[in-house]
Amino acid sequence: MVFLFSFPRVIMSVSRVTAWFVWVIVSIFYAYQYVLRVMPNIMLDDITQQFHIDAIIFGQFSGIYYIGYSLMHLPIGIMLDRFGPRKVMTGCIMLTVIGLLPILFAENWVYPVIGRALIGIGSSAAILGTFKIIRMTFKEKHFPRMLSFSVMIGLVGAVYGGGPVSYMCQLMGYKMVVEIFVGIGIVLAGITYLIVPDAQPSRQDSVISNIRMVFGNSKVILLCCFAGLMLGPLEGFSDVWGSGFLKMAYSLNANAANYLPSMIYIGMCFGAPILSLIAEKTGYYLGTIIASGVVMFLVFAMLVGGVLTIPSITISFILVGICCSYQILAIYKVSTYVPDNLAGLTTAIANMIIMIFGYGFHSVIGYVVNMYGGTHVARAFVYGVGVIPLTLAVGVVGFLFLAYQEKNFTPDASFASPELR
Repeated sequence: MVFLFSFPRVIMSVSRVTAWFVWVIVSIFYAYQYVLRVMPNIMLDDITQQFHIDAIIFGQFSGIYYIGYSLMHLPIGIMLDRFGPRKVMTGCIMLTVIGLLPILFAENWVYPVIGRALIGIGSSAAILGTFKIIRMTFKEKHFPRMLSFSVMIGLVGAVYGGGPVSYMCQLMGYKMVVEIFVGIGIVLAGITYLIVPDAQPSRQDSVISNIRMVFGNSKVILLCCFAGLMLGPLEGFSDVWGSGFLKMAYSLNANAANYLPSMIYIGMCFGAPILSLIAEKTGYYLGTIIASGVVMFLVFAMLVGGVLTIPSITISFILVGICCSYQILAIYKVSTYVPDNLAGLTTAIANMIIMIFGYGFHSVIGYVVNMYGGTHVARAFVYGVGVIPLTLAVGVVGFLFLAYQEKNFTPDASFASPELR
């Protein structure tokens, strides 16, 4: 009898270990694409000098990542369901590798732009693959928690896309650093193909009607748009414009200016599980998001106002990073507005809409910076980054509206769990 009860337990243990290992591999891909996402922030001077471009064009180059990233969410989400994560994720990792090559070999600027779009397309499989693997291997109630842990691993990539990669660029040259990440991508693609399982393909004859149902839900669309308006600190500032702003507006040296924005990602590493736990225990997801938005608004208002010191910038950026984890809560919250069978599609659409705002922030900030004198004028960066607290304020007001509507009128929340309303 002891043997009969022990054997299934061993099988279950092995299965659980495999599930965790697969989850780690997917999370490493999430970290890898984060490094590629923030690379332009570190290589701004190198890229602008190599291809002779100004701030507007560089902002569009950085932001085109989000166009590819966002527009491919639906197709890749559908492909993950129909063909399984192994082939889709392996192919997408190889797309990111191909997207790096024009920086090494191209002379015409159009090829790096196309490559940046390919990196965005491939990177969209990282978060969608994470959604898929978590739902395949863990219970639904653990989804926010496991996603927060994936974000923690992924944000290590963002941190190492700051100071350490900047140091590597100074030591070896930026092209050698790009070559290293090409090699890492090829190895990661091979491991993914060997390790990640293929889910049983699911036939979805009503994909179009399901998409219409999600886009027809006004609460889903409003929540995604308000969440997108709060994306500036992470996608607009940390990814691209943060280092330049700190160099010009606060007269910091290159190492400090490149390293400090990575504090936002360090904060997000801690914030992902912390905010998830707070929202899970209180059941007040919208309230947690609103509080996060208010904190980010206050920090960026002071940052743009020039009243922060280097120690206070460090602490403030960690705090902003913690608050940036609101995205996890927003993506989970939006899935409670639809039936369970649409939860996966809704999370993909939500992430797509939110990330489209990333392109908007890159382009608008670049336009404002160029309008006020370019990347060598401190005032230009102040006005450019000043866009971020304005959109944060609008986003917070929007979430207050949703919270008020949800508290007083709940006809559209019929699919939400009572504790999440």
